[in-house]
Amino acid sequence: MANDAKLDHLKDVRLFSSCTKKELTHLGRASDEITVPAGKVIVEEGSFGHDFFMILEGEADVTVGKKKVASLGPGGYFGELAILDRAPRNATVTARTPMRLLLLGQREFSSVLDEVPGLAHKLLVQMAGRLREQDAKAVSH
Repeated sequence: MANDAKLDHLKDVRLFSSCTKKELTHLGRASDEITVPAGKVIVEEGSFGHDFFMILEGEADVTVGKKKVASLGPGGYFGELAILDRAPRNATVTARTPMRLLLLGQREFSSVLDEVPGLAHKLLVQMAGRLREQDAKAVSH
């Protein structure tokens, strides 16, 4: 995949939305493109993971327990928490169709943070916003 296409996909990820083109370029270089067949479990609830995935092509189902909670398609992403910590996955993601994914591992992500020190602050701001939204949803239920 051309680096410009990677950058276009990465800038659409909320976690990376405030990144500059230079910062996105570092992230793009650190990521790989992979393919998975229909039916493959990409991440499993309760397992420990350390990879972030963005869907370039194809569709996936997200389940918690045995209940389907979401469907993801091109531009969708999952595993963003896994590149920040090593906690168990909170959902299972299974390929419904053949898929092409952008993969960013925790080790590669950490290397980018070392190379681009200002990036960590931007990511913390994005994560704080997401946490506030989740807290507001929890209070309203």
